[in-house]
This record gives sequence, structure tokens and C-alpha cells, in this order.
Amino acid sequence: MSIDDIDKELESLFDNPILDVNEEQLSLFDVPKHLDSKNEREETDYVARREICKDFDLFDSRFKKVHKDLKEGKRSLIKFAEAHFKEGTFFVVGGVLALLEKIHETKVDKHHKLDARTRVIFENGTESSMYLRSLGKALLIDGYTIQESTETNETALEDSFIVKKEDVHDGWIYILRSLSKDATIANQKDLYKIGFSTVPVEERIKNAEHEATYLMDKVEIVASWKTYNMNTHGFENIIHKFFNSVLFHMKVNDGKGNIYTPREWFIVPFSIIESVMKKLIDGSIINYQYNQNLQVLEESQSESSKYSSEAVDTTGWAILTLNIKQLYFNQILQNEKNIEYRELKQNKLKTYTWVDPSDNKRYLKKFDAIRFCVGYKKDRDSALVEVVNTTYNDDSRQIEFHLGKILEATITN
Repeated sequence: MSIDDIDKELESLFDNPILDVNEEQLSLFDVPKHLDSKNEREETDYVARREICKDFDLFDSRFKKVHKDLKEGKRSLIKFAEAHFKEGTFFVVGGVLALLEKIHETKVDKHHKLDARTRVIFENGTESSMYLRSLGKALLIDGYTIQESTETNETALEDSFIVKKEDVHDGWIYILRSLSKDATIANQKDLYKIGFSTVPVEERIKNAEHEATYLMDKVEIVASWKTYNMNTHGFENIIHKFFNSVLFHMKVNDGKGNIYTPREWFIVPFSIIESVMKKLIDGSIINYQYNQNLQVLEESQSESSKYSSEAVDTTGWAILTLNIKQLYFNQILQNEKNIEYRELKQNKLKTYTWVDPSDNKRYLKKFDAIRFCVGYKKDRDSALVEVVNTTYNDDSRQIEFHLGKILEATITN
């Protein structure tokens, strides 16, 4: 059968009247909410059983303290692992702060796995008695563990600059705020310039209103620190790379017809900058990255831990296994490829779609994750990757699997 014949047969199949769905309400290949039984099963334990936490006043101050620590960089986010399940641990799940207050009623579930009831308190004043494995799955897909605070000294940043006789003072790190009345600048919250100067900061900024690097206006010194034995070029590279995602983009005219794009202004809370400066000085900055969405520091994974993660318990998950070329596999691991395309061929209808007996309509199957494998050898690279959405492109006749987090990976070479 030719490709044209297959296309015609698919077209005939999908033009069948029993498959008609109002386009304003539902794409042919989007699973409707009321038919998505898998979503119902997941949300029953995770969402539907939440109720008002009657003694939330006992926990409110703890949530506020964790938020404060996160904003000040005293706590950070780390990738969730089941070993983190301990009473009193805080997590971020679905963008909401949660406290694992209690673990009880341990049992063996129908899959012969150890499970337990929990009491989980959420920052919005609700609580849940969800099973531990339900919480674990939610955290694997969209969550973090909040690392315990290791910062106890409020003057730790200044203490990091303890000067020895052999140290050479070579400049100042400074943080500036613009005093410009330009709406684009003045209305931008948390806009700061992070720089380095070999002369006193006050002297360096005295002509700020005439320099493009200062946005052609006066600036205010927010903070500055003397530096010793500083690698200026290295400092600038680290800062630019660390805060690249929150770089302030603006073209500035220097009044002489020249257009500049300053590269040292960032949109980030000052408390985070202050914490980053400390970690830059003690060398621990290489273990962190900035989470722009949550505005907190997140502990980054080393290459070895990123690609040799512990196996995820996928009991009850719908997993699709696909073979993939090494090039595309590498792109997925490097977060350069976030959609996997598969042609909907006639012999793959049962693999990718299903027919609902209640209305005899065909819908896309929804998978929790895809296990990508390179080649067919026993020892091969593989990765389990979250699927956040599945759509169908009618023009290309391709299924589009929208990829999320890398849940586990095995690299053989």
C-alpha cells in the first residue's frame, strides 16, 4: 500500500461521522476531561480529598519562615528523592508549599509495594491524607524538596571577606538601583545592576547619567563589598551565566546616536543576589542555579547524578517505549528537544489511540511518561521522560508528545 493510499484510508477513518467533535469544544485528538479516567484516578487521592486544616495556625508561621528563607537564599530547592520522605520535611508540589507533617498507617498496597497514609499540610490552609506514593508521584512530575537551612549567621557575607596579610585588595563588587523615571525602568520591580569596579563605587558612578551602562541616568548604591584576589573576568562570566534567564533587555541611546545594550542589569530580588554573592565567594555557587519561576535558588545536579539517577517507581503508570536516534536522545537530555513527533500510521492506531465504547469515538491515549531507548542492544542509553501533554497535528498527521522532566536516565558510555 502506497503512502497516498494510507493517507486516504486515514482520512476516511478520521472523517467518519462517529468521530465528529465540535472543534470549539474539543480537538479530535485531545482527551476530554470527563473521559480522561486516568486523570480522575490520579486526582482523587491528590486533590479531591483536601480539606480545611483546622489547626493551620500551628503551621502558618513555619510556612512563612520557609518562604523567607527561600527568598533570602538560606534554603534552596533540590531534586526530589524518596529518601527525603521524613516527617517535618517541606516540599514544593505543583507550585505550592507543602509540609509532610505525619506518616502513619503503613501497609503493603495491591502492587506489593510499601505505602502509608500521610498528613500533608499545604500553605493555602488545606490538608490531605493522601498516600505517600501519590505524593511521591506528584513530586516526581512537578515538585522539589526544600533543603534544610544551613545559614545561621546573618553576617556570613561580610565574614566571607576575612582578610589575610597576603591578600591583595583589587576592587569592589557593587549592586545598584536605577533612579531613572523612564517608565520601562522605573516600573520594573527588582531591577539591579551587578558589577565590579577597581575604583571606589562612588567615584565609578559619578557620571552615571552620561553612561549607557548605567542606563543614562543616576543610580543608587544598594550594596558594595571590597574584594581580594578577584578574577574580574571570571566573576563577570559567572554572574552573566547564573542570571542569564533574568537579564534585563533594553536598548539605550547614548545621546550621540550610538545604541547600546547593557548586559549587567538583572530582574531578581536583592536577597537572592546577596546569597549568590556569598556562594560565589565560598565557591559553592557551582552547585546552584536560579529558578526564575519560583524566585529561589535550586541545587543543580552534577552531570553524573543527572544521568545515573535512581530508578523511579512507576507502578500504575502508563508508559510508552520508543526507540530514538542518539542525536535526538542527547537533545532531550540537554533540554534542547521538548516535543517528540510520531506519525500516526495505520498499524499504530492501537498504540497511540483508543476508542471510547460510550460514544464510539477515537481519542489519543494519554501516557504518564515515555521511555526513550537508543538502538536495540541490551546495554543501551535510555531515559524515562515525563509527558506533560499529547496533541495531534492534523496538517502533518503527527502525534506530538510534549516532554517535561527527565525522571531517570541510564548512560552506558
